[in-house]
Amino acid sequence: MAWFKKRDDVKESSERLYVETHGAGDEQLVFLAGLGGTTRYWSTGVKSFESSYSVTLIDLLGFGRSPKPWTRYSVERHVTALHDVLSERGKVTLVGHSLGALIAIAYAAKYPSQVEELILISLPYFGSKDKAYEYFRGGTVRGGFLFTNVFLTMLTCILTRRVFGRLLPYFVRDLPGEVVKDLVQHTWRSSTSSLWEVVYRYDASADFRSLPKLFDVHFIHGDMDTTAPVEGVKVIAASRPNWELILLKGADHHPFLRETQKCIDLITRILSNSRSKNTR
Repeated sequence: MAWFKKRDDVKESSERLYVETHGAGDEQLVFLAGLGGTTRYWSTGVKSFESSYSVTLIDLLGFGRSPKPWTRYSVERHVTALHDVLSERGKVTLVGHSLGALIAIAYAAKYPSQVEELILISLPYFGSKDKAYEYFRGGTVRGGFLFTNVFLTMLTCILTRRVFGRLLPYFVRDLPGEVVKDLVQHTWRSSTSSLWEVVYRYDASADFRSLPKLFDVHFIHGDMDTTAPVEGVKVIAASRPNWELILLKGADHHPFLRETQKCIDLITRILSNSRSKNTR
């Protein structure tokens, strides 16, 4: 859409992404939330890792307490903002949820020597923009058509933030209240542009193929995830013998919130195995 590109020449904020770092371990875990998510998405669950790892939570560009410039929120723009924070931190393991998982892939493809491995939760991979549109308009996702009409998505975002924001916790009862409150910590520009540029238009398969052969990727996915169906992820996970897909029975798009301890145990096991492999 041309309107995404109209003001790309506007000088962008020099502020850096909002970052929280906890723990004092030598190994670094970096957590990236999905569309509309913030550091709060992870804050309770990741406390389990703070005794052994340096845990970093980051609000992606345009979300939470990070800058929200008027810009095209392309994959490249997100990766550049993230690299501005991570470039001085040495090797990291990236843990991403949904949109954050896509940004994590793109980051690892561009800076493979800086990323130890990827843990991707609820990765939205459809194969193409047309297939994504077809899926959302097929009726499986409630209000799916809304999310493939750019102007309706923009209008919904504005109304949610400015009119219904304080009421969301009363209507969205299947997510923790604090997380729901954070769903309005963005702008219509950052939310809508990120959805179109990253979720719909970004071909993650090319970046997956570019990763080094011995690079480890772990997929954690709910078998009841209707927002990001697992079929595409199964194809990607099967493309390398050292890539692992872990299916959680009965879990939807938010397994880290629904089954926090199970996800913590899985991530702990993945990290432990990586430690063992690296010390051989």
